[in-house]
Amino acid sequence: MRANTFIRHYGLIILAGIVVGAAALILTAAGNPKNMGFCIACFERDIAGALSLHGAGKVQYLRPEIPGIVLGAMLSALVFREFKGRAGSSPASRFVVGLFVMIGALAFLGCPLRMVIRLGGGDLTASAGLLGFLAGILMGIVFLKKGFSLGRAYPVRRGEGFALPAVMVGLLALLLLAPGFLKFSEEGPGSMRAFWLVSLAAGLAVGFIAQRSRLCMAGGLRDAFLVQDFTLLAGFLAIWVTVTVGNLITGNYNLSVLSQPVAHSQHLWSFLGMALCGWGSILLGGCPLRQLILAGEGSGDAAVTVLGMIIGAAIAHNFGLAGNPDSAVDGVYKVGGIGTAGMIAVTTGFVVLLAVSMLHLPGKEEA
Repeated sequence: MRANTFIRHYGLIILAGIVVGAAALILTAAGNPKNMGFCIACFERDIAGALSLHGAGKVQYLRPEIPGIVLGAMLSALVFREFKGRAGSSPASRFVVGLFVMIGALAFLGCPLRMVIRLGGGDLTASAGLLGFLAGILMGIVFLKKGFSLGRAYPVRRGEGFALPAVMVGLLALLLLAPGFLKFSEEGPGSMRAFWLVSLAAGLAVGFIAQRSRLCMAGGLRDAFLVQDFTLLAGFLAIWVTVTVGNLITGNYNLSVLSQPVAHSQHLWSFLGMALCGWGSILLGGCPLRQLILAGEGSGDAAVTVLGMIIGAAIAHNFGLAGNPDSAVDGVYKVGGIGTAGMIAVTTGFVVLLAVSMLHLPGKEEA
């Protein structure tokens, strides 16, 4: 492939990956938790806690990155005339699948984006998540080949498309003008945060470039396996390389399975959690990051999915379903992971996704 052809085909998506990776490094340096410069699942969990939807005191903060991503995507879509109000594609199913995608991600302790960021920091425990994510993608592809579809979205009034962006503006207003209504962690990951303006700027930049490039963790692997198109996968890899190089330069690269920040060594359930996340992402048509971007473009279905993920985060922490990181107590290394309730929830998620997959095959609507 000639250089100019390569740049034309892969240039934008690789640039998007570099921007996302650089943003993750900057946010970590500015105060976000290590190996968590960007994590859609973690940040939506923190927002749920800030709004008192769950009571886990260590993960409560209204992360400006999430509103920034949605508003950045909306700005890009408006500038390039791609903003379209649309909805009506199995919203209830999307809500439920989004809920279980979040439960799977929190069992692993990170979304697909954080999985790549963890790998870029040398976190070998994330390799189990990567293998699980691949397995979930392949399971979703099996049903795509059988004709799975949540149906088409229909045009709606343009104002409908602004619903979730408006909610995000409201959340920012709460953070800046009425923080007394919110909860803020005093310890743990929720207490580790970059200055709000830095976080918002990073979110806006990522939202803008991700909308233009169609960046998607699940979509990259789906396209590579399904149609041998490696365009989106190049963005996935660019994030990984950027974060790895950045951590090597700054001395923050730690190649190990032990003592990784906000991670656990319960490899089987890391695998299964991300398998659930990957499968659900294929059914939804995009990973958690992509859902925020689509919501910013005016998709009411993606907005419902995002709300489902936030409620899923609240359920995960209210009922003890989320993973706990490894820790050292009095010199003794303690392996974290999920408890029995979390294992039941992840297993239930596979049953639910199988039901959704089967019920949305061709001909099932008429049965």
